[in-house]
Amino acid sequence: MSETTSDIGDSRAAPSVLRREIWGVLAMSLGPVLAAFVLSGLILLLMQVNPFSYYGYVFGRGLFSPTGVQATLTRMGPLLLLAASLIVAFRAGIWNLGGDAQFLMGAVFAAAWTPLMVPHVPVWVALLAGMAVSAGFGALWGLVPAFLRAYQGLNEIITTLMMNFLGLSLASVLVKLVFLDPATTVPQTRTLAVEDRLPTLGATTISSGLLIGLVAVLAVHFVMTRTAFGLRLRVVGANAGAAVHAGLAVPALTVAVFAISAGFAGLSGGVAILGQYGNVRADWNPAYAMSVVPLVFLARFNGFAAIGFVALFSILSIGSESAARRMGVPNYFTLVTVAILLIVLGLAEYWGARQRQKAGA
Repeated sequence: MSETTSDIGDSRAAPSVLRREIWGVLAMSLGPVLAAFVLSGLILLLMQVNPFSYYGYVFGRGLFSPTGVQATLTRMGPLLLLAASLIVAFRAGIWNLGGDAQFLMGAVFAAAWTPLMVPHVPVWVALLAGMAVSAGFGALWGLVPAFLRAYQGLNEIITTLMMNFLGLSLASVLVKLVFLDPATTVPQTRTLAVEDRLPTLGATTISSGLLIGLVAVLAVHFVMTRTAFGLRLRVVGANAGAAVHAGLAVPALTVAVFAISAGFAGLSGGVAILGQYGNVRADWNPAYAMSVVPLVFLARFNGFAAIGFVALFSILSIGSESAARRMGVPNYFTLVTVAILLIVLGLAEYWGARQRQKAGA
């Protein structure tokens, strides 16, 4: 009788525990977002700007305007590929913070290679080759920190950030000296004609890069959560020592993770050029990768949640560009919001760790 009563009590307690866990995850994910909006609103008040008017215009432009929502969805493509890149790395316990340089390497070589191929092969072949080139050069740029981490034990945070600075400078040098378009006075690569770029979706201006990004994020989510390869990567990320004792080839897996992560980042640059911009100018750096980092953490490395947070960031970035012209707020104010979000997220994680520590004690 007592055992039956205990089982009934456990069965009743289980849903409440599950609900608390769900609410806890939502609070840790959505709480920092709300806090970042509130704090950003206070900064806007100090700038003598009505935060309700500002965010109303931002969301109206980025989400409810026909042209704005198409621009938002187009921008999501490269950002989702960067999210896929970071999910692979972070789930494997690797901090690949060199995504901006990997993005630019992919963008520059795709911009240089594809216009030269278009006159000689079918457009779809040129586009596929351009994307392959962008992914390949992005992956190559990630191999230096990969080998240093795998075989020398050097901290990848330092090496990837250093490779970022080198990559940004090298990309600019390549555009100015190697891939310069001789037909223009502006230092830029040859421009890929609009009709030769990635096709749009239906009668809209939405680049099909959006579909590429969605497929990449969902594929990464499936591989990391449903396959043996993903399990091996998660084991390496959770405890590299235990992975070694389990017989896993940790150095080889580390290099593989870097190559996959950097390859997605390079592909992101290729998709941005082949689907939207058409060329790369000297000193161009949209710095998308660093902006996506807090979004991936908010999503708890979940592919489906990452899509939602990337959509939110795209709305803010597209809307803020219009708000800069209409309301006089700098168009980089979205980055201020992201920076506040990153700080709040760090504080929330610290608080959550302290709470778990107390509960364990």
